[in-house]
Amino acid sequence: MADVAKRIRVKGRVQGVFYRNWTIEQARALDVAGWVRNRRDGSVEILAAGEGQAVEALIGLCREGPPAAAVESVEVEESAEEAPRPFTKLPTA
Repeated sequence: MADVAKRIRVKGRVQGVFYRNWTIEQARALDVAGWVRNRRDGSVEILAAGEGQAVEALIGLCREGPPAAAVESVEVEESAEEAPRPFTKLPTA
């Protein structure tokens, strides 16, 4: 059972810069469950669930992103949604 679940919205230059695949790599390395997907508004949305420190570490990494990204903002809110394991990529919403 996950300690925490967070819904994260990342805005900036975050599509077309390997952000989703990078997020999958980071989340799996931290043993965080969940998913990542592009949003039609140009943002990236993430559901991250797991041990509190691991989820917070992922959020911290998302504030930087992969080298080609330019993150402008990261919004975080609590979530009660069930998170799949392993961390995966969903279709654009």
